[in-house]
Amino acid sequence: MKRVLQIIGIVCGGGVEAVIMNYYRNIDRTQIQFDFVVDGYEKTYLDDEIEAMGGKVYHVEPYRKNIFRYMGQIYKIVREGHYEIVHSNMNTLSVFSLFPAWLAGAEQRILHNHSTAVKQEGKRSLMKQILRPFAPIFANRYAACSELAGNWMYGKEKMKRGDISIIRNAIDLDQYAFSESTRAKYRQELGIGPDDFVIGHVGRFMFQKNHTFLIKIFREVKKVQHNAVLLLIGDGELRGKIEKQVQEYGLEDSVKFLGIRKDVQALYNAMDVFVLPSWYEGLPLVSVEAQANGLHCLFSKNVTAESGLTQSAEFIHLEDGAEVWAEKVLQKDNTRNPIAAEEMRQAGFDIKTQAQSLIEWYKQG
Repeated sequence: MKRVLQIIGIVCGGGVEAVIMNYYRNIDRTQIQFDFVVDGYEKTYLDDEIEAMGGKVYHVEPYRKNIFRYMGQIYKIVREGHYEIVHSNMNTLSVFSLFPAWLAGAEQRILHNHSTAVKQEGKRSLMKQILRPFAPIFANRYAACSELAGNWMYGKEKMKRGDISIIRNAIDLDQYAFSESTRAKYRQELGIGPDDFVIGHVGRFMFQKNHTFLIKIFREVKKVQHNAVLLLIGDGELRGKIEKQVQEYGLEDSVKFLGIRKDVQALYNAMDVFVLPSWYEGLPLVSVEAQANGLHCLFSKNVTAESGLTQSAEFIHLEDGAEVWAEKVLQKDNTRNPIAAEEMRQAGFDIKTQAQSLIEWYKQG
């Protein structure tokens, strides 16, 4: 059995950690075992589950606080744990984990890019652009969640040559299938009426996810659909700002901040339409999950077209404005796509198949 050291950074209910955990739950752990490096010394909501499946969790100094201590701890973990495979999911920041992994003698050093960037993100985008050329230097295997993410990190030529492996953001399709009884149960628990029109969003409260624009869309929806409800699942540094915006618009009674949840797969059932107006994405896991539930999905054109896995997905320009988005939202109803699961399987997003492919990929290295 080989042990793979997964470096995932901060644990905050985000898509990257969810992708890695999906694979971990479904992989044959008699062949491949995952251990994890996470930022911060506090226990996370994943620790118990990881340890129950035979994995280890290493808590390290967050790179933002002390990058040299962070790298020193990575070096020590790889060296003392005799890890042959180090899989960094830190995008452009991977240089800070793969350099010490190289020094410590890891044979496979995997750079896995999950994201892109836009100039509107300011300093964060500038930092990505600066670090991007350095990220692959100490890697010797390369992966991305989509062609868009691969092109952004490695360049189109390397993608065309087949130097970059696409590791799909696959899920357990059965777990996300629509359930009428779950819909009724969760609507009752959340205080939502059976005829209320529910818009859903899952994402960390950060610039990338564009919550400010989402609230503007919802304000326009409420002008027409008075029984509309917005579910916001996730947490993050901008949550307070968005809560304030909701109050300023007088929408407190219609917007539910649900925080980090372990039952996201069930919460999709309570929704009528899923909205993701992101500034940028690699290939968002939530787009996969929402479509697997059969939901009508509205994505920004900044989200890679590769996210359109089923007939339920529609892409809109952010420049079209909140009113146009609201009109699109209001055109949807609570019907589900009856062939969603089959469309997802054909697109290669069934975790049962992809987990076995990942085992073979690790062994090839």
